Amino acid sequence: MPTNTPTEPPEETGEAAYDFNFMEWPFYWLARADRSYLSILETALARRDLDIASWRVLMILHARRSASVSEIAEHSIVKLSTMTKIIQRMQAAGLVTNHPSKSDGRVTMVTITPQGEEAGRIAWAEATRIMERLFEDFTEVEQQLLVALLKKLSDALGRY
Repeated sequence: MPTNTPTEPPEETGEAAYDFNFMEWPFYWLARADRSYLSILETALARRDLDIASWRVLMILHARRSASVSEIAEHSIVKLSTMTKIIQRMQAAGLVTNHPSKSDGRVTMVTITPQGEEAGRIAWAEATRIMERLFEDFTEVEQQLLVALLKKLSDALGRY
């Protein structure tokens, strides 16, 4: 008797296999919302000479002051090699500095500069303005529920 693992969906035959409505698929709406939001944010950040990758790094470093390249890559959902290039570009622009970790010289730590803090404040103001406008028709409870449900989904995906 075959067993199904998360990587092997059950085989379906007949009408049920074709009974699919993408408009009812939650990942369709997640992808659509994400792409729309990123497009709006990208346009706003470009006016400030920033991109989404830099904005993510600045927001992470604002919260943590200093973080490893791998930690930033994980929170930014970017490959380590890509994040290394982003950090190098940001360092050349004076937004961050990097140095070996005091506890493990193999780990590169990244720290935000005063120029990076200022760029981050400007970017955060843009992102906040966008979020407030997008969520103006949501109650506080709806916003909190949305965040809680997305965290729950993210946790489930992490277990998959």
